Amino acid sequence: MNIQIVQGPGNAAARIGLQPGESITTEGGAMIAMSSTLHVETTTRKRDSGSIMGALKRLVTGESIFLNHYTAQGQFGEVFLAPTLPGDMLRHDLNGAPILVQAGSYVASTPSVDMDIRWQGFGKALFSGESWFLIELSGEGTVVLSSFGAIYPLEVNGEHIVDTGHIVAFESTLKYNVVKAGGSWMTAILGGEGLVCKFQGQGTVWCQSHNARSFGQALGPMLKPR
Repeated sequence: MNIQIVQGPGNAAARIGLQPGESITTEGGAMIAMSSTLHVETTTRKRDSGSIMGALKRLVTGESIFLNHYTAQGQFGEVFLAPTLPGDMLRHDLNGAPILVQAGSYVASTPSVDMDIRWQGFGKALFSGESWFLIELSGEGTVVLSSFGAIYPLEVNGEHIVDTGHIVAFESTLKYNVVKAGGSWMTAILGGEGLVCKFQGQGTVWCQSHNARSFGQALGPMLKPR
């Protein structure tokens, strides 16, 4: 399998070449184009293990209920994928250490990668303003993630603070808590940062340069009502 990120970083797409017998699992609606020789199967979760519970879990994250599985049968084929928002994409190889992905940032994974939904906890989700659920990717294989704007890794060794709206994914070795930015609520509110995520431990956080929620709030007043 050959996975290339092309046309990045501003409007990245993933070009995935599949040898006969190889498969890739993707978020529903992510395909731009594909070889006519590829076989496509749609399920509610991992291939050969779709279920209503899997669909409901994905529904609460804000992701598509369905996953598409592209398989090359008999000859080589390609599929091109892109995220909903313009930005960059990342190929990451899992080596057994799970990563947690914010809703909307998952694009694709190889069949050997396991996907599950993890609840953040009522307090973290409520105060961060983000989704109550995270996508947990684990096992051995390759995943493709997307960001709104540029994507870049932040190596944490001790403590680091990241705005909640700028998190794409992070390694499960990290602990995190939602806290106010600055020393007081006045500083947090007037400074425009509000609540942030404090990571503790050792691991990687992948950040995005733009905040989709802030972008939507800025764009909303400019849109004409229907």
